[in-house]
Amino acid sequence: MPGYRGGGPSPSSSSTGGSATRMLLLLTLLPLALAAFAFALQWRGGLREPAGAAWPADTQRFPGLENSPLGSSSSPGGGGSYFAVSSSSAADCAEILGRSSSSHGISLYHGWSFDSEVAITPKICITGSTSAGLHQILPWLYYHKVIGVSHFILFVEGVAAKPAVTSVLESIRGVKVIYRTKELKEKQDRSRIWNETWLAGFFYKPCNYELFVKQSLNMEMAIVMARDAGMDWIIHLDTDELIHPAGAREYSLRRLLLDVPDNVDMVIFPNYESSIEQDDIKDPFTEVSMFKKNYDHLPKDTYFGLYKEAARGNPNYFLTYGNGKSAARVQEHLRPNGAHRWHNYMKTPNEIKLEEAAILHYTYTKFSDLTSRRDRCGCKPTKEDVKRCFILEFDRLAFIIASTATEEEMRNWFRERVMWNDKDTNLKLLRKGVLTRIYAPMAIIRGLKESGVFTSAVTSAKAQSKMKSSNMGLENKESIRPNVTAGESTLEGNNDKLQATARKILEMVEDQEEAMPPMSPPAFAELMETALS
Repeated sequence: MPGYRGGGPSPSSSSTGGSATRMLLLLTLLPLALAAFAFALQWRGGLREPAGAAWPADTQRFPGLENSPLGSSSSPGGGGSYFAVSSSSAADCAEILGRSSSSHGISLYHGWSFDSEVAITPKICITGSTSAGLHQILPWLYYHKVIGVSHFILFVEGVAAKPAVTSVLESIRGVKVIYRTKELKEKQDRSRIWNETWLAGFFYKPCNYELFVKQSLNMEMAIVMARDAGMDWIIHLDTDELIHPAGAREYSLRRLLLDVPDNVDMVIFPNYESSIEQDDIKDPFTEVSMFKKNYDHLPKDTYFGLYKEAARGNPNYFLTYGNGKSAARVQEHLRPNGAHRWHNYMKTPNEIKLEEAAILHYTYTKFSDLTSRRDRCGCKPTKEDVKRCFILEFDRLAFIIASTATEEEMRNWFRERVMWNDKDTNLKLLRKGVLTRIYAPMAIIRGLKESGVFTSAVTSAKAQSKMKSSNMGLENKESIRPNVTAGESTLEGNNDKLQATARKILEMVEDQEEAMPPMSPPAFAELMETALS
């Protein structure tokens, strides 16, 4: 038929079709083979993710944080922060703290430059008055360096003022040591504070009252030094307290304060109190993980309902203070308001209270804390006389026991009133959220210790002292240089300009509010009276 070609394909067309089929098959199989090969390599560990791909370059993961969400200051029932640890994470903690110095987490600190000149924002300064030794100050100091503090203004006396201690502290960048010399005392005796009323109720009393006034005077001087050093925030902290920056996107105080609105002048950190489980603690920062939560971080019904069990026969819910500590934005007219708060001569500070972050207060963690308080106060061990020395009731009871009881009686009292050795009660209060486990500071300080950071600081100071010249001595202290003139004009009461300003302020405020002392949390009786009124 016209136009029809019968039979099979010609040899040439058959050859072309077969070649195309093979090419198509090859193009299909080749990508599949490459994908399978890549998968096999990755499964066997042949391919590695580039460093920093899964974790932002400016974020550092601390030892042990990869296994559990550390820090448990979130409210019950809430999601909590990345760093919150529940009481069921004890197994993780054991693994974290049991790692050797070769652990990839611990080795992180070998790469840290604690003397870095890199500009950071905001610049945070901690000031404190201490008589502790290096075994307490160095872990405290470097822990706060890790979480973002760049400068420290330390007023030292006692053991802390000894050359073996101060030579190490002065060799650390960002640390300024101020000795309690005759010159300092004379300068503080001319402070404007003595002519004002807000601290007058604490003047001329011994022991804790005297310390409270001394801390306030030191804070006044530290404000001037922090301002001259360009600091953004200042915090007053004792060396038995650690900041726990829970709630921040990173475990970072710097990040926490960076997120504070610009119109806020003061940030209040509620405090948690250490709850020890043994009476042979040597290093509280690495041996204590259980804390009692602050009233501000608990539902009211939980606090009310479990108050008696949490107090355990003691005068108050906490052994010592319960009104937290605070950070103040460094600005004009800033002044201390006692050791726990800040104020401003020209305005009422705008303050916020943090809902997750806290101050961890390691109080009465060692049996020797009983005798140390006894040895540094000369009051008579009577109910009336101890009121002259101690602001808080538990401190008064502890002083009387330490002054009148035998060592065996003291140990029994310590186990009954301070130790948490009833596991059933502990478990109940952990489940209810009154007690909490916090492991982050423990892990960080343990990591610093195993990395040799503290040993390195001591050996470096010894090496420097051997080859020290007068020029090198000045160089070591250059991180915070106080403006002497500015400091004197603020501290001395005989300056005409200062006196004129003080008079104007006193005219505006007839009755200045008294400084906030260390205060116990609300007592059960007070709560009942408030509820009934």
